[in-house]
Amino acid sequence: MTQPSSTRFSLASARAAAEADRIAEWVGDFLSSRGSDNVVLAAALAQARHWWLGPVRVPLDDLVRLAGPEDEALVPIEAEEWHEDVREMEESLEEGWEPPPLLAEWQDDRLLLQDGNHRAEALRRDGEDHAWVLVYFPDEAAREEFRRTTRYALHAPVADT
Repeated sequence: MTQPSSTRFSLASARAAAEADRIAEWVGDFLSSRGSDNVVLAAALAQARHWWLGPVRVPLDDLVRLAGPEDEALVPIEAEEWHEDVREMEESLEEGWEPPPLLAEWQDDRLLLQDGNHRAEALRRDGEDHAWVLVYFPDEAAREEFRRTTRYALHAPVADT
């Protein structure tokens, strides 16, 4: 698995996109890039307006991973492929790679990890207990409620798309 460009798709570039109210554009470009290869999610997100928040620093334990080698995974990935991809990311982390923010959907009071399942697992295995996340919401009221009640560290302005 190839990691996306570290300068184009970094925490710093995500923060800059948030400050410029361009998170949706950043996310679409990132999801379509080599390394993420998640054009299906990019297309799905482009079909309807979403309200974004982030990057937000979230405990990894608060994220619901949707993809992986587990039998109950919504998006099953062969165990060998999963472990190899995660191992490669772990090695990159050890070499100083800062992964792009994860993407989570706020749904039913849960943060569903829509993109970044491998990155989250690599961070966990590397000893991290938090990750930077861009969170999207179905409407402005949900975003504002989350923002008002969150215990997470918010480090960028809100944006809508």
